[in-house]
Amino acid sequence: MTKIFTGLMLLFFVSVGVSAQYWEPEVGGKLLLTRGISGFEGTGGGALTPWALITGNETDRGIGATAHYTYVSSDDYEARSFGAAVGLLDRLEFSYSRQAFDTRDVGTALGLGEGFTFNQDVVGAKLKLVGNAVLDQDTWLPQVAVGAIYKRVNRPQLVQALGAEDNDGIDFYVSATKLFLAQSLLTNVTLRRTSAHQTGFLGFGPDTSIQPEFSVGYLLSRKLVIGGEYRFKPDNLALASESDWFDVFVAYAPNDHVTLTAAYGNLGDVVGFTNQDGFYLTVQLGF
Repeated sequence: MTKIFTGLMLLFFVSVGVSAQYWEPEVGGKLLLTRGISGFEGTGGGALTPWALITGNETDRGIGATAHYTYVSSDDYEARSFGAAVGLLDRLEFSYSRQAFDTRDVGTALGLGEGFTFNQDVVGAKLKLVGNAVLDQDTWLPQVAVGAIYKRVNRPQLVQALGAEDNDGIDFYVSATKLFLAQSLLTNVTLRRTSAHQTGFLGFGPDTSIQPEFSVGYLLSRKLVIGGEYRFKPDNLALASESDWFDVFVAYAPNDHVTLTAAYGNLGDVVGFTNQDGFYLTVQLGF
């Protein structure tokens, strides 16, 4: 993982041609909502999937940062996430998120004990390669970014007993985001290479696949966006079937520093329990 972050940093400084010795960072300047929201994995983008947008309010001359808290409740489970991210020159993003997956009463039925919880640490890095979602209105070119998300869950023996190979793994992805300001429309496509089971809570590997993810948002105003996402997911554990995820969301940014997001999500089969749906709430603070 250290090699990945080092490589992204080298690409970052080469791509922007900036020497840290002479860089005088600025704060702010980005349009509302164009940093995305903090997803459950901590990356800038949507609730379920990363976008090519870089977190924070910074332009290509500045530095920005966000912090978030997310709460998810389905029929039988509960999940929480909190973390922070930093954006550099609207080009490079680093993020960290701490996740908890609470089995509530299901833990007893599974023989794990009531309220049995999986905890997962998630570290991400994203580099914008080409394009500018806001400025490139006269071209078909989207903003494109590549990223890596390292995850480690705290239940190695349990996830291996379920059929996983490891309790840690890395997702790699490429995202393309296009913003049509005249039509008040945002679109995103992400391709993710992953070996994670239930985003990593049930471990990783041995099988790896490439899964597509889609997002669309409609700007009702500069402060308010509604939209939806669909995330294809692998289904490789014989003892715990897994479904694709989708949601519909609304995000509201009352000012430059606060974004509130609410969503209805359908998670399908989760650890042996079917038709899991519920709500998603995120508070994001940033500059």
